[in-house]
Amino acid sequence: MDKKQVWISAGIILNAAQDKVFITRRAATAHKGGFWEFAGGKVESGETAEQAVIRELHEEVGIEATALEHFMALEHDYPEKALKFDFFLITAFTGEAYGKEGQPGEWVAVESLREYAFPEANEVVLEKLMQRRVSEC
Repeated sequence: MDKKQVWISAGIILNAAQDKVFITRRAATAHKGGFWEFAGGKVESGETAEQAVIRELHEEVGIEATALEHFMALEHDYPEKALKFDFFLITAFTGEAYGKEGQPGEWVAVESLREYAFPEANEVVLEKLMQRRVSEC
């Protein structure tokens, strides 16, 4: 039986100084529940990844992304589903990021991200994000 592939678009929300990232914790009942994540969700039919991340960030964390750049794409297979991701750096936005759906959210220093448990698929994203931060310092 073929696994269902799900296309996810996620935003790496950076503060103005670009030294902190806003992350949220997944609901305990969700796939990979209890793990921290970059806000985002499924790309709907007829949407681009960019349109999806803008919509999802509005729905999940209450911000309007005004400047974003594609950061990386990757695919990750879990036993129960295959995921395709597009990650965007959100470098400017309006509004105040918070857990709009009741989920915990925190601003975390880029170099402290490893102290939070993320799903396995995020490993390479965290690595690249930390390398980007080091190269900018």
